[in-house]
Amino acid sequence: MGPKADWSGEVRRPPRAGDTVGQGRPPALQPVWAVRAAWRLLRAVIHGLHGLAIVWLRFPRLDAAARQARIAWWARKMIAVLGMGLDVRGTFRPGAKLIVANHISWLDIMAVHAVCPQARFVSKADVQAWPVIGRLVGAAGTLYIVREKARDALRVVHQMADALATGDTVAVFPEGTTGLGHEPLPFHANLLQAAIATQVPVQPVALRYADALHAVSPAADYTGDISLARSLWMLACAQGLWVRVEILPAESVPHADRRALAARLRQEIAGALVRMQDEPASAGHRRDTPP
Repeated sequence: MGPKADWSGEVRRPPRAGDTVGQGRPPALQPVWAVRAAWRLLRAVIHGLHGLAIVWLRFPRLDAAARQARIAWWARKMIAVLGMGLDVRGTFRPGAKLIVANHISWLDIMAVHAVCPQARFVSKADVQAWPVIGRLVGAAGTLYIVREKARDALRVVHQMADALATGDTVAVFPEGTTGLGHEPLPFHANLLQAAIATQVPVQPVALRYADALHAVSPAADYTGDISLARSLWMLACAQGLWVRVEILPAESVPHADRRALAARLRQEIAGALVRMQDEPASAGHRRDTPP
């Protein structure tokens, strides 16, 4: 089976030999936990529709700061209604920057938006036509790429450079696919050229999902043929699930070689993921506890 695109516009790879986490099978549940999972899903759907109403009715009258405040609130609450905790380490630098993160789940965008709501993600153009989600993603200032056109990446790099030059924050998943979360997959370097061309700092972010039993939770698995609905159910069924957002120091990249930069950023994120294995999620500097 070939790669598959998620709602963030990234292409997800099929599971590989040796992968031991997840495999997309929801856990067997006690009846009380099944009811709790169903209640979480219902709340998530209601919250999604609430977000759509805010975008349609409120966003046209709000300035950028007010929009960002609502994006952060909506992202944090979506994480909470799914029964998850949010554990944040580090601080984003002010001003323009390119956020580079590893990619595990469709929830990654919400995890970053919960802390940095001004981030404009690069997403597949087809997402614009998706019901509800397409409208919500567009409202956050998403930049779209037509992946079927090989030259469209150059157009998006120019769009990213324009956004960075005007002081915006742009975010990318350079793996181009979701992984299981143990270590990052190889990084593609093309989109990093926007930061190099504009001499805007790059700030790496390490993302990890953990629960009471797993340093890398199988509930967050979004590889292979796992659908969005199936992923939602797995997340809602999870017990004691946290998403950790480790914000690493920003670095200047003037005149950098983009391939060398991609390799270095991957190494920094991989190192952060290794350190996370020995640290409990509840030790975060800033955190929202799961309900």
